[in-house]
Amino acid sequence: MEDTAKQMQEVWEWVVPNALEYGSNILEALIILIVGLWLAAWLSGATRRTLDKYKRIDGTLKPLFASLVRYTIIIITIIAILSQFGVQTASIIAVLGAAGLAIGLALQGTLQNIAAGIMLLILRPFRVGDFIDAGPVSATVDEIGLFTSQFTTVDGIYVSCPNSSLWNSKITNYSRNNKRRMDLVVGISYEDDIGKAVDILMGLMQKDDRVLKDPAPQCMVTTLGDSSVNLTMRMWAASADFWALKWDMTRWSKEKVEESGLSIPFPQRDVHMIPAPTEK
Repeated sequence: MEDTAKQMQEVWEWVVPNALEYGSNILEALIILIVGLWLAAWLSGATRRTLDKYKRIDGTLKPLFASLVRYTIIIITIIAILSQFGVQTASIIAVLGAAGLAIGLALQGTLQNIAAGIMLLILRPFRVGDFIDAGPVSATVDEIGLFTSQFTTVDGIYVSCPNSSLWNSKITNYSRNNKRRMDLVVGISYEDDIGKAVDILMGLMQKDDRVLKDPAPQCMVTTLGDSSVNLTMRMWAASADFWALKWDMTRWSKEKVEESGLSIPFPQRDVHMIPAPTEK
């Protein structure tokens, strides 16, 4: 009994100080983790708010800087937590290197998204606010991140697309240039006066202030269709006015052509009936 009591006392004498030591380390590590995560979120938000005050900084770069600040604080927090348990700096670097290699092999697709995101931010084929057509996306750019980019479609739907899908696709940016050309086809009957139709359509374009004077608008005969002579109204407009102008010109061209006594024909076919020969 005396030996057992002595052993229990020795165990107790070992457990109490070690429990206090490791318990304090765990408590300090939890405090560091909580403070680190809070600080990462706060500094990331503060960075974004500060950058928003500077209009000269491109909107595509603001989320990147905020993400870099957040992840940097998180990495420092992890290193501080490991140091609480006696892990040496060299060991931390070795562990991070090995972990980075393993993560890199396991997350090749994710790393491709990061690389694609960096290239998109450097080359800037599109920016926040641009309307683009790229791969599976045809929408307005809301944010370009390290992993994914966020968009809003014309009908108000949120879309998140991996950066690698965008980078590996042809990107059509409808907002990059400040003006666009519009070709609007109007058909008239073969019996109508072509010169009169051209004058009507040219006057329609020249009276609208949204149609740019340089390059000058044009109206020409482009094709002789099966049922109509097709005239093309060619005009340039500011990108912001393009769709409103297109819708108005489509309506007004029909109204003006019909008011002038001309006609916009629809497809027709002449069918000739040949009687079958009678038997003798």
